[in-house]
Parts: sequence; C-alpha cells; structure tokens
Amino acid sequence: MKISGAIFDMDGTLTDSMFIWRDVGKRYLISCGATPSENLREETKTLTVFETADYFRNKYGLKKTNEEIYAGVNALLWPMYRDEVSPKEGVLLLLDRLKERGIPMVVATATDRHLVDLVLENNGLLGYFSAIFTTGAVGAGKEEPLIFEKALECLGTPKAETLVFEDTLYAIKTAKNAGFPVAGIYDDSQDYLQDEIKAVSDYYITDYRKSYTLF
Repeated sequence: MKISGAIFDMDGTLTDSMFIWRDVGKRYLISCGATPSENLREETKTLTVFETADYFRNKYGLKKTNEEIYAGVNALLWPMYRDEVSPKEGVLLLLDRLKERGIPMVVATATDRHLVDLVLENNGLLGYFSAIFTTGAVGAGKEEPLIFEKALECLGTPKAETLVFEDTLYAIKTAKNAGFPVAGIYDDSQDYLQDEIKAVSDYYITDYRKSYTLF
C-alpha cells in the first residue's frame, strides 16, 4: 500500500496513557461524593470532556456547571499526563521512518489540546506533526468522521493513501467506513476487542519495534 500521509491518534496509539482514562472519571466522581458506575469508562469513552460533564450532571446529580466539572477533571489530568505518560515502545522508530520518507503527519485525538501539547512536547513527539486536531475543536467525536476529514484536508494527500493509526475499535470503524486505510494499534485497554480490530484493520501492530519496517 502506498502511503502519502498519516493521521495518528494519541492515547493508546502514540502514548501509553489509556490507564489515565480508566481512572480519572471515577476519581473525580468519588471526590464529589458520588458512587461511579462500574461501567463508567464504557459509558463515557466516546464523549468529549464537556459531554462527559453533561453526563455527570445528569446521571449523578452534580450541582456544578460544565466549566466547574471540566476544571475539576483537568486538575486531576494535568499532573497525570505530565508525570506518568510515556511514548509507546518503539513509536519513535516509526515516526523517524515516516519523516525520513517525507510523509506528512498530523494528530487527531479526543484529548484536549493543552494536554496534547504537554504530552507530545514532554515526550519529544511534537516536532513530528504539522498540525493537531481535537474532537473538541472540530465539534464531533470519533464516532463521526469529521476529525479525520479535517486532518486529511490539512495534509492534502489522497484519502486512499492516508493511513489512520488508531487503537480503539469504534474509531477504527469510523475511519474505515469513511474510506481511510487504517493501522490498528494494540493497547491492553482494548484487549478483548483485538480479534475484531485485527479483522477490520489494513495493518495490525502489536509492537512498533517489530513493525515499523512495514512502512
């Protein structure tokens, strides 16, 4: 497959950071005196931070504004992203290879921009990407293809040659249904879905150190 451009998700794809999202919602609700659902992560995984704030207010009766909830969650997220997140093992090998080949790269993520900038800069990844797109900024989550289409427009590359790197099944399906080729990236947060991810993806990567030569 010819590759002319690349769109990378961040959490679980570029960075080993999905553990943060397994815990932060529960930690925030507990800090507010609420008892979180055991399925909280599944219930909120496709939501932006502000959509999650609406969900928390409606389901748990939080007497806070969206802005107050957003600030409270970010107060927990910032030190976790600053101190605990590292790149996926071997991802720099892949990024270097794509850069050497002159393939432009952008980020498309559901994480808020200030956290994306923090993580990518702290881990030496920021300079590889010409632009960063967030679901919050484009106004739609990854259950819709808008963020991928905006990224493609920025890259200016043919869709059939623009590879989307993603670890979550629903985002992989969105990109595939929109006509993008996809590299499915293994992350243990999606362990129970790996058979389906492998079946849907054009490439399936369990370890960047072993697969970067594919490109």
